[in-house]
Amino acid sequence: MNNLSDEEILQLFQDKKMQSKAFAMLVQKYQERLYWQIRKIVLSHEDTDDILQNTFVKVWKGLQNFRYDSQLFTWMFRIATNESLTFLKEKQKKHLGYSNGEVEEMLLANLESDEYFDGDKAQLELQKAILKLPEKQRLVFNMKYFDDLKYTEMSEILDTSVGALKASYHHATKKIETLLKLNEV
Repeated sequence: MNNLSDEEILQLFQDKKMQSKAFAMLVQKYQERLYWQIRKIVLSHEDTDDILQNTFVKVWKGLQNFRYDSQLFTWMFRIATNESLTFLKEKQKKHLGYSNGEVEEMLLANLESDEYFDGDKAQLELQKAILKLPEKQRLVFNMKYFDDLKYTEMSEILDTSVGALKASYHHATKKIETLLKLNEV
């Protein structure tokens, strides 16, 4: 039963007696991918765990009304991304006097002190460069570069045209190249 397709899991979910089991299968299937998507946005392990839990609560509440307009994972990915962005906006509101640059510095400090980050210096410099990107470019870059999502999938998740996403990715890669050259990585 572990290798069921999304459609089969959704069918199981329709049976009230099987909902918990079907949902547990869904969590097992996508928890790690969603965790890393969230983690790339908020950087903190603890915050990621909280947001992942909120994501799955929203998935549970919305699963009964899932309309098949997109793939199940794309829909869940969008929820995780939106929850992450909402978290960052609330964090910025909580620290009302902070500018975007100061919030970026806090995220950078989280990255540098993160005991779970196991990358080398080059990976750390790449992450620092990614953090300097505007929010939309950072999301697009992470989705394309790390998650290898197609532009059509990204378009569904971010509700943005494919052309705009391609432009964002192009600008992001150019900015990252420039920043890495400045730091001589």
